[in-house]
Amino acid sequence: MTHYRPGQSGHLTVMIVVAVFMLAMAGFATCAAAAGHEAHGEGDGSYKLLKIFGKITNPHDTGVGDVEIEVTFNGQKMERAGHKGGHGHGSGGLKTEADGTYQAAFHVPEADLHGAEIKITAFKPSYARATFEVEADHISTSEGGMVVNADFKIKRTKGPAFWIATIVFVLAYVLISFELLHRTLAAMLGAATMLVISYTFGTFNPEYHILSYESAIHAIDMNVIFLLMGMMIIVGILKHTGVFQWCAYKCYQLARGNVIILAIILMAFTAVSSAFLDNVTTMLLLTPVSIEIALSLGISPIALLLPEVLASNIGGTATLIGDPPNIMIGSYAGLTFMDFVVNLTPVCIVSMIVLFVYTKFVYNSEYSKAKITDIQAFIAKLREEYKITDSTLLTVGLIIMSMVIAMFLTHGVLHMEVCIAALFGAALLFTYGLVTKKIDLLELIEKDIEWTTLLFFMFLFILVGAVEETGLLDVVADWVLNLSNGNLVASICLILWVSAIMSAFVDNIPFTATMLPIVAYLTQVIPGADSGVLWWALAFGACFGGNGTMIGASANVVTMGIAESAGHPMKFVGFMKVAFPYMIISVAIANVWLLLFY
Repeated sequence: MTHYRPGQSGHLTVMIVVAVFMLAMAGFATCAAAAGHEAHGEGDGSYKLLKIFGKITNPHDTGVGDVEIEVTFNGQKMERAGHKGGHGHGSGGLKTEADGTYQAAFHVPEADLHGAEIKITAFKPSYARATFEVEADHISTSEGGMVVNADFKIKRTKGPAFWIATIVFVLAYVLISFELLHRTLAAMLGAATMLVISYTFGTFNPEYHILSYESAIHAIDMNVIFLLMGMMIIVGILKHTGVFQWCAYKCYQLARGNVIILAIILMAFTAVSSAFLDNVTTMLLLTPVSIEIALSLGISPIALLLPEVLASNIGGTATLIGDPPNIMIGSYAGLTFMDFVVNLTPVCIVSMIVLFVYTKFVYNSEYSKAKITDIQAFIAKLREEYKITDSTLLTVGLIIMSMVIAMFLTHGVLHMEVCIAALFGAALLFTYGLVTKKIDLLELIEKDIEWTTLLFFMFLFILVGAVEETGLLDVVADWVLNLSNGNLVASICLILWVSAIMSAFVDNIPFTATMLPIVAYLTQVIPGADSGVLWWALAFGACFGGNGTMIGASANVVTMGIAESAGHPMKFVGFMKVAFPYMIISVAIANVWLLLFY
């Protein structure tokens, strides 16, 4: 008689479960082996493996992603080995990767290997369907079967997706450029419209598919987004110290009542600040102080503000982080902070010297109206009104800012994206401000981080990604290439002046985003352009061109808006009469530089 012991039932249960599990696994293995023999003839060797790989490119030799691929063997459509159906119309949902590459394996009858007819068909909306017939020289044999290398091109077509994307893009551009709708909302509306059309009409007819959600996300350059966010946080914290207003007071103190000297010092300070900080923020903080100083001197505030705006756009051109177009160019082309300093700063210095002379020539009569009564009394007033409000926070902020700039300068050695340095510095300064309770978390997040600007960039990248996907940018690139006849000098001049004129009348940010893939293509195909000169032509054109009109750059709009609200309006034509000639001069200086040194 067996006596029950505690735990015996549990042990028996475990043993039974293990036994059942082992029997089940053995059964599955037997079934799988049988299925494998039946499906692929592995037992008698009647089936072999056909491996196919390659890359699909467009006429510009750029890899094309999301291309549906169909493989036929002796007229029969093949399914990938181990693949049971899938999305898409290709062989088992086979599509190219983002860089245009693809690979797949198929089980084919061994008896039909020799002399087999293998065709690879590729299709994507906005491209013509292309079929690649595998020749003998594309095939290599291996112990397990055959390997086929099939690289081929597919041509663009101007189908429904092309025209819809072009129309939506142009309409969004018009809304942004002429401020008919807030630029963030206009970009969002355009991007959302393209995606909705792709997933409604494009689902039933692939010709209407503009871009996929995955492609839209891939088009967003997060390096640009994070860099802007990091610098916004740093500047937002530093402005609480009163350092910008204090610097304006120091400029007046150095000038000691000499208006010409004062204007030059203010322009120089604005240019240097804009090279390392956002020029819009710089003008936001300097404009009220400049207005007050101008009124105390008895001159029009515009005589100080307009030269400052021109200087902010010139100074912002000098570095990678000074102006949004440069941030976009640097991120897209993989250019370092020092690349911008070496190639752009010399021209900016010369342009600033010319601006000093130009300002004296234009505003000399206005400056001569200055009524200076008691300079020392006004300096004392400014000293009292514009103090450093938090020296400790300023010291910590300047140390962290110096560290961030040092990491920018070593970008070429560290190969660290500039956005990482900006976010790290912002995180350190933000943490210090919160721990010491010098910064209000909600206030900084709500007021100092310009979320509408960040969202605008994200939707704008999607818009540009859509027209790049459908081929509009290829058309523009071919037009520029044909117009320049492949000549480097002609290409430099064309990109520089077209960028400058366009940026004077439309927002230079969407224009730059549109030109990035075009310039990238031209850099590859035009002899001598591999030096990167076309990138500098685009940077000079987009940034210097922003000086042409009141709406050419965001700093212009912000400054003139503050001046108008303070009772000192500036007309569009009045701004253009002063700014446009100087824009032409500065672009001409850049043109000479590019032609002489490249």
